[in-house]
Amino acid sequence: MDSGQVIYILSRLGLGAVAAFFAIMLWARTRDVAWMLMVLGIIAAYVETVYGIVSVLGIIGGDILVIGYVPLLPIVLPNLPMVFFIAAFAVMVVRKYRTSV
Repeated sequence: MDSGQVIYILSRLGLGAVAAFFAIMLWARTRDVAWMLMVLGIIAAYVETVYGIVSVLGIIGGDILVIGYVPLLPIVLPNLPMVFFIAAFAVMVVRKYRTSV
């Protein structure tokens, strides 16, 4: 592993940890559904980052959860943050249109 990969891994882990920390701090202060979905999206993104780094390092295999011959985690984890973000934005849009009409 060269120094570029180490810097990449450390920056992803460090910035993701800071984002997840602040997201958890916000979660403790708010009970708004849209913000809680945003927080879950940030945490899911960090979980995906950690899983990707751990699998690249060879600590775990990609076949933890398999349906047929398709590994489930490499498909679900990258898409899970976007699902939470879409749900959060949908809640915000519905709330905005409901109050403005």
